[in-house]
Amino acid sequence: MTDSSSSLPEQWAETPGPASLVRVVSMPVMIGDQIYGEGTDRMIGALALALAQGQEVRTSRPAPGQFEAVYAELAAAGFEAVVSVHLSAKLSGTVDSARLAARSAELPVLVVDTESVAMGLGYAVQAAARAAFAGAEAADVAAAARASAEAAHILFYVPSLDQLRRGGRINAAAGWFGTLLAVKPILAIRDGLVVPLERVRTAPKALARLEELSREELSRRSGPVHVAVHHFGNEAEAERLASAVIREVPEAEVTLCPLPAVLAAHAGLGVLAVAIAPSPALAREAAAAEDDSSPAAPAGTDPDQFID
Repeated sequence: MTDSSSSLPEQWAETPGPASLVRVVSMPVMIGDQIYGEGTDRMIGALALALAQGQEVRTSRPAPGQFEAVYAELAAAGFEAVVSVHLSAKLSGTVDSARLAARSAELPVLVVDTESVAMGLGYAVQAAARAAFAGAEAADVAAAARASAEAAHILFYVPSLDQLRRGGRINAAAGWFGTLLAVKPILAIRDGLVVPLERVRTAPKALARLEELSREELSRRSGPVHVAVHHFGNEAEAERLASAVIREVPEAEVTLCPLPAVLAAHAGLGVLAVAIAPSPALAREAAAAEDDSSPAAPAGTDPDQFID
């Protein structure tokens, strides 16, 4: 199981095999007093318009009851266990909801906090699904997810820090500095948090720097990699970045992925992100080397400080 911030590409989600073992819990997006579910064209259009007009946009964790319903459905279907793989607990209370629901589930549930988002999370879900499809035990499936997430690298550019500041994903001082001085920031996900990486003065320079940093990260990788290029409201820029990556590293598997609405609501229009993760073979090797004898206990975590 995962949540809709995982950005799983439609073409992968619709294929038979490992994808058939994945269930996705939707994360709601609230525009004004209207609540939308992830993935509908109507919601994407409404969100883009709201962001362009500066309307209030909020997100929320899935309720524990949503997880309870799916866990019960899977238990009734005869599954032996569930591995619930989610976005960083430092950015959302989704992991908390999953753990609360796991306590009353009719089957064992291992909850994995990937400390990641977007396809950093999505690649972890795919690695877990491949392990499950191959017949791995639940602890090994969870280990595969953790190993993939730990090896992932996420960089992103936002034209404005306003949305991240409003949603509490960066501190108020960082948002104020970026707004006043028209800084175009390059950010990263580290230890489950959004952290500033570099400040660039213009959008063209920021996009060029994002490409350069992506190439530098790819040059440090010793084997085949997956690369996801995320976008919201700027697909042409994403296509150019993806083409540049392909020219630089022809053997990389590059995928264009619209950013899920629950993440775009905080990043804003014009966000461009790059997620880099090892190939399935490398992820399996890392999982095999990890000591997975004691999976994460389904204990509660600190209250979510960012959502609700």
